[in-house]
Amino acid sequence: MTLMHTGDAAEPSITEAHLAYGVLDIPTFAGGGDARFLTYTLQHASGWKYGDNFFFIDVLDSQEPGFQDFDIYAEWYANFSLGKMTRRTVGAGIISDVGLIWGYNWASDADVKKYLPGVRLALDLGGFAFANLDFTAYIDDSEGATSGGAPRESDSYMIDFNFVRPFTIGDSNFSIEGHLEYIGGRDNEFGGKVEHWILTQTQFRWSPNEHLSLGFEYQYWLNKLGDGATDENAVQALLVWKF
Repeated sequence: MTLMHTGDAAEPSITEAHLAYGVLDIPTFAGGGDARFLTYTLQHASGWKYGDNFFFIDVLDSQEPGFQDFDIYAEWYANFSLGKMTRRTVGAGIISDVGLIWGYNWASDADVKKYLPGVRLALDLGGFAFANLDFTAYIDDSEGATSGGAPRESDSYMIDFNFVRPFTIGDSNFSIEGHLEYIGGRDNEFGGKVEHWILTQTQFRWSPNEHLSLGFEYQYWLNKLGDGATDENAVQALLVWKF
């Protein structure tokens, strides 16, 4: 997942299709072990008069039957920039803007719905195309186990750093982009503990032209999906097509 900050006069709009392949861990509550996954992603980021929008849709296609055997997961975020809305500089030092952000997370197979209202700090970091630090609530609105989904959870919070850092080597264009999130621990509807987690998804891309990027994504997930027995280290091959 890569978010974007759009503070320039010309509003950018970027849509990408991703294909990733790698071996991912399966949490112990779903049987444990690992499986080969193909992940298809549609991702979009764009600016508008009062801020910016971002969403992605993942289709996770396990190559072994079982956990997330063709599951859909999506996130959407709308950021309302105080700088854009007031037409003046909001922030100081490395904070170039402050925004009010609203997020929505949805998982198909687990029937999970989360709302994430909060605050975004846009950071002015040298060499970065953008860098944001988000502080949001993590509010559960799932139907729970009685409706056949994952157990409902108590509410928590999220801290997320998301960024793009382009660079060149000779005549070749590269970038490092992604996010690092922390979500606090919570309890499920049966009184069980859902552990806090740390998730980083960082992509290294080589872009031979304006449309195509090749590279890999590194995923580290401490306490994957709140499972204290599953810590994931995974490298996935990555193909990106930018529209």
